[in-house]
Amino acid sequence: MVSKNQIKLISSLQQKKQRQVHKLFFAEGIKVVQELLFSNFELEHLFTTESIFTEIPSSKQTLISEAELKKISALTTPNTCLALFKIPESKKVQEKGLLLALDDIRDPGNLGTILRLCDWFGIQQLVCSKETVDLYNPKVVMATMGSIARVNVTYLDLNEFIKNTKLPVFGTFMDGKNIYKEKLPNEGIIVMGNEANGISKEIENSIQNRLTIPRFGDLQQTESLNVATATAIILSEFKR
Repeated sequence: MVSKNQIKLISSLQQKKQRQVHKLFFAEGIKVVQELLFSNFELEHLFTTESIFTEIPSSKQTLISEAELKKISALTTPNTCLALFKIPESKKVQEKGLLLALDDIRDPGNLGTILRLCDWFGIQQLVCSKETVDLYNPKVVMATMGSIARVNVTYLDLNEFIKNTKLPVFGTFMDGKNIYKEKLPNEGIIVMGNEANGISKEIENSIQNRLTIPRFGDLQQTESLNVATATAIILSEFKR
Protein backbone atom coordinates (compact mmCIF):
# COMPACT_ATOMS: atom_id res chain seq x y z
CA MET A 1 0.00 0.00 0.00
CA VAL A 2 1.18 3.53 -0.80
CA SER A 3 0.81 6.03 2.04
CA LYS A 4 -0.42 9.59 1.57
CA ASN A 5 3.03 10.91 2.47
CA GLN A 6 4.62 8.70 -0.17
CA ILE A 7 2.13 9.90 -2.79
CA LYS A 8 2.85 13.51 -1.82
CA LEU A 9 6.63 12.96 -1.97
CA ILE A 10 6.59 11.23 -5.35
CA SER A 11 4.28 13.85 -6.85
CA SER A 12 6.58 16.62 -5.59
CA LEU A 13 9.55 15.05 -7.39
CA GLN A 14 8.13 16.17 -10.72
CA GLN A 15 9.54 19.58 -9.74
CA LYS A 16 13.28 20.24 -10.01
CA LYS A 17 13.35 22.18 -6.73
CA GLN A 18 11.87 19.26 -4.80
CA ARG A 19 14.24 16.78 -6.42
CA GLN A 20 17.11 18.92 -5.20
CA VAL A 21 15.65 19.23 -1.68
CA HIS A 22 15.05 15.48 -1.26
CA LYS A 23 18.00 14.38 -3.46
CA LEU A 24 15.68 11.85 -5.07
CA PHE A 25 14.25 11.16 -8.52
CA PHE A 26 11.92 8.50 -9.87
CA ALA A 27 11.90 6.20 -12.87
CA GLU A 28 9.00 4.27 -14.38
CA GLY A 29 8.55 1.14 -16.47
CA ILE A 30 10.23 -2.26 -16.29
CA LYS A 31 12.96 -1.52 -18.87
CA VAL A 32 14.21 1.72 -17.27
CA VAL A 33 13.83 0.54 -13.68
CA GLN A 34 15.71 -2.71 -14.34
CA GLU A 35 18.57 -0.81 -16.01
CA LEU A 36 18.88 1.48 -12.99
CA LEU A 37 18.59 -1.34 -10.45
CA PHE A 38 21.67 -2.99 -11.98
CA SER A 39 23.65 0.26 -12.12
CA ASN A 40 25.46 2.43 -9.59
CA PHE A 41 22.28 4.30 -8.69
CA GLU A 42 21.15 3.61 -5.14
CA LEU A 43 17.56 2.45 -4.77
CA GLU A 44 15.45 4.26 -2.20
CA HIS A 45 12.25 2.28 -2.75
CA LEU A 46 10.44 0.30 -5.43
CA PHE A 47 6.68 0.22 -5.98
CA THR A 48 5.46 -2.56 -8.26
CA THR A 49 2.20 -4.24 -9.27
CA GLU A 50 3.94 -7.56 -9.97
CA SER A 51 6.33 -9.71 -7.91
CA ILE A 52 9.06 -9.77 -10.54
CA PHE A 53 11.95 -8.06 -8.74
CA THR A 54 12.98 -11.03 -6.60
CA GLU A 55 16.53 -9.74 -6.16
CA ILE A 56 15.29 -6.63 -4.29
CA PRO A 57 14.80 -7.15 -0.52
CA SER A 58 11.22 -6.85 0.73
CA SER A 59 12.19 -3.89 2.92
CA LYS A 60 12.99 -1.94 -0.26
CA GLN A 61 9.86 -2.73 -2.26
CA THR A 62 6.11 -2.52 -1.90
CA LEU A 63 3.57 -4.50 -3.88
CA ILE A 64 0.76 -2.16 -4.91
CA SER A 65 -2.39 -2.21 -7.01
CA GLU A 66 -2.71 -0.71 -10.51
CA ALA A 67 -4.99 1.95 -9.02
CA GLU A 68 -2.28 2.92 -6.53
CA LEU A 69 0.35 3.00 -9.27
CA LYS A 70 -1.82 5.40 -11.22
CA LYS A 71 -1.87 7.76 -8.22
CA ILE A 72 1.91 8.08 -8.14
CA SER A 73 2.69 7.77 -11.85
CA ALA A 74 3.48 10.68 -14.18
CA LEU A 75 2.36 8.60 -17.17
CA THR A 76 -1.08 8.55 -18.75
CA THR A 77 -0.81 4.76 -18.87
CA PRO A 78 1.36 3.57 -15.94
CA ASN A 79 3.66 0.63 -16.61
CA THR A 80 4.02 -1.98 -13.82
CA CYS A 81 6.49 -0.19 -11.56
CA LEU A 82 7.92 3.06 -10.24
CA ALA A 83 11.20 3.31 -8.35
CA LEU A 84 12.74 6.07 -6.26
CA PHE A 85 16.50 6.51 -6.56
CA LYS A 86 18.99 8.75 -4.78
CA ILE A 87 20.57 11.50 -6.88
CA PRO A 88 24.34 10.88 -6.80
CA GLU A 89 27.00 13.51 -6.33
CA SER A 90 28.17 15.04 -9.59
CA LYS A 91 31.47 13.63 -10.88
CA LYS A 92 34.34 15.75 -12.16
CA VAL A 93 34.58 16.06 -15.95
CA GLN A 94 37.43 14.07 -17.50
CA GLU A 95 38.75 16.11 -20.42
CA LYS A 96 39.87 13.30 -22.69
CA GLY A 97 38.47 11.60 -25.75
CA LEU A 98 35.31 12.98 -27.31
CA LEU A 99 32.95 15.02 -25.13
CA LEU A 100 29.52 16.32 -26.05
CA ALA A 101 28.39 19.72 -24.74
CA LEU A 102 24.79 20.96 -24.73
CA ASP A 103 24.06 24.67 -24.79
CA ASP A 104 20.58 25.36 -23.40
CA ILE A 105 18.71 22.24 -24.57
CA ARG A 106 15.18 22.64 -23.25
CA ASP A 107 13.16 19.67 -24.48
CA PRO A 108 13.25 16.62 -22.14
CA GLY A 109 12.80 14.22 -25.05
CA ASN A 110 15.78 15.71 -26.85
CA LEU A 111 18.04 15.41 -23.80
CA GLY A 112 16.95 11.82 -23.20
CA THR A 113 17.54 10.86 -26.83
CA ILE A 114 20.94 12.59 -26.87
CA LEU A 115 21.94 10.64 -23.75
CA ARG A 116 21.02 7.40 -25.55
CA LEU A 117 23.13 8.52 -28.52
CA CYS A 118 26.09 9.16 -26.21
CA ASP A 119 25.68 5.65 -24.82
CA TRP A 120 25.43 4.16 -28.32
CA PHE A 121 28.49 5.96 -29.70
CA GLY A 122 30.63 5.52 -26.58
CA ILE A 123 30.62 9.16 -25.47
CA GLN A 124 31.19 8.88 -21.73
CA GLN A 125 31.15 12.60 -20.85
CA LEU A 126 28.18 14.88 -21.46
CA VAL A 127 28.48 18.46 -20.19
CA CYS A 128 25.43 20.70 -20.02
CA SER A 129 24.91 24.41 -19.53
CA LYS A 130 23.05 25.29 -16.35
CA GLU A 131 20.07 26.34 -18.50
CA THR A 132 19.71 22.86 -20.01
CA VAL A 133 16.72 20.82 -18.85
CA ASP A 134 17.34 18.82 -15.66
CA LEU A 135 18.71 15.31 -16.14
CA TYR A 136 16.36 13.93 -13.49
CA ASN A 137 13.19 15.35 -15.00
CA PRO A 138 10.87 12.27 -15.23
CA LYS A 139 10.44 12.76 -19.00
CA VAL A 140 14.23 12.84 -19.48
CA VAL A 141 14.73 9.72 -17.35
CA MET A 142 12.09 7.87 -19.36
CA ALA A 143 13.53 9.00 -22.71
CA THR A 144 17.03 7.75 -21.81
CA MET A 145 15.73 4.16 -21.61
CA GLY A 146 18.42 3.39 -19.02
CA SER A 147 21.36 5.15 -20.69
CA ILE A 148 21.32 7.64 -17.80
CA ALA A 149 23.20 4.94 -15.87
CA ARG A 150 26.13 4.77 -18.31
CA VAL A 151 26.99 8.39 -19.22
CA ASN A 152 28.53 10.94 -16.84
CA VAL A 153 26.45 14.13 -17.05
CA THR A 154 27.74 17.36 -15.52
CA TYR A 155 26.06 20.77 -15.32
CA LEU A 156 28.45 23.73 -15.31
CA ASP A 157 29.18 27.20 -16.63
CA LEU A 158 29.55 26.04 -20.21
CA ASN A 159 31.03 29.30 -21.47
CA GLU A 160 33.86 29.16 -18.89
CA PHE A 161 34.43 25.46 -19.56
CA ILE A 162 34.76 26.01 -23.32
CA LYS A 163 37.05 29.02 -22.81
CA ASN A 164 39.44 27.11 -20.56
CA THR A 165 39.60 23.69 -22.19
CA LYS A 166 42.74 22.52 -23.98
CA LEU A 167 40.73 20.26 -26.28
CA PRO A 168 39.71 21.42 -29.79
CA VAL A 169 36.12 22.68 -29.81
CA PHE A 170 33.64 21.98 -32.61
CA GLY A 171 30.26 23.63 -33.10
CA THR A 172 27.39 23.13 -35.52
CA PHE A 173 26.40 26.14 -37.64
CA MET A 174 24.52 26.70 -40.89
CA ASP A 175 27.63 28.35 -42.41
CA GLY A 176 30.19 25.81 -41.17
CA LYS A 177 32.44 23.48 -43.15
CA ASN A 178 30.85 20.38 -44.68
CA ILE A 179 31.26 17.67 -42.03
CA TYR A 180 31.44 14.96 -44.70
CA LYS A 181 34.60 16.53 -46.14
CA GLU A 182 36.44 17.28 -42.88
CA LYS A 183 39.10 15.17 -41.19
CA LEU A 184 37.78 14.77 -37.65
CA PRO A 185 39.93 14.00 -34.57
CA ASN A 186 39.49 11.36 -31.87
CA GLU A 187 39.56 14.02 -29.14
CA GLY A 188 37.56 17.20 -28.79
CA ILE A 189 34.39 18.83 -27.56
CA ILE A 190 31.31 18.92 -29.80
CA VAL A 191 28.85 21.70 -28.91
CA MET A 192 25.16 21.38 -29.82
CA GLY A 193 22.90 24.41 -29.45
CA ASN A 194 19.40 25.33 -28.33
CA GLU A 195 16.45 23.98 -30.34
CA ALA A 196 15.28 27.43 -31.47
CA ASN A 197 18.36 29.65 -31.32
CA GLY A 198 21.34 27.36 -31.83
CA ILE A 199 24.63 28.00 -30.03
CA SER A 200 24.70 31.20 -27.97
CA LYS A 201 26.88 34.08 -29.18
CA GLU A 202 29.21 34.05 -26.17
CA ILE A 203 29.99 30.37 -26.62
CA GLU A 204 30.22 30.75 -30.40
CA ASN A 205 33.12 33.17 -29.89
CA SER A 206 35.18 30.38 -28.28
CA ILE A 207 34.56 27.77 -30.97
CA GLN A 208 37.49 27.29 -33.34
CA ASN A 209 35.94 24.72 -35.68
CA ARG A 210 32.60 25.41 -37.37
CA LEU A 211 30.83 22.42 -38.93
CA THR A 212 27.58 21.98 -40.83
CA ILE A 213 25.45 19.09 -42.06
CA PRO A 214 24.75 20.09 -45.68
CA ARG A 215 21.26 20.03 -47.15
CA PHE A 216 20.81 17.78 -50.18
CA GLY A 217 17.19 18.59 -51.05
CA ASP A 218 16.61 20.26 -54.43
CA LEU A 219 14.71 23.22 -52.98
CA GLN A 220 17.09 23.81 -50.03
CA GLN A 221 14.21 25.17 -47.98
CA THR A 222 14.43 23.03 -44.82
CA GLU A 223 15.22 25.47 -42.02
CA SER A 224 17.05 23.13 -39.64
CA LEU A 225 17.37 19.63 -38.20
CA ASN A 226 16.05 18.54 -34.82
CA VAL A 227 18.97 18.80 -32.39
CA ALA A 228 18.86 15.11 -31.44
CA THR A 229 18.82 14.09 -35.12
CA ALA A 230 21.74 16.43 -35.84
CA THR A 231 23.64 14.99 -32.86
CA ALA A 232 23.22 11.47 -34.24
CA ILE A 233 24.72 12.51 -37.60
CA ILE A 234 27.58 14.46 -36.00
CA LEU A 235 28.56 11.66 -33.61
CA SER A 236 28.35 9.10 -36.39
CA GLU A 237 30.80 11.11 -38.50
CA PHE A 238 33.23 11.61 -35.62
CA LYS A 239 33.21 7.89 -34.94
CA ARG A 240 33.43 6.77 -38.58
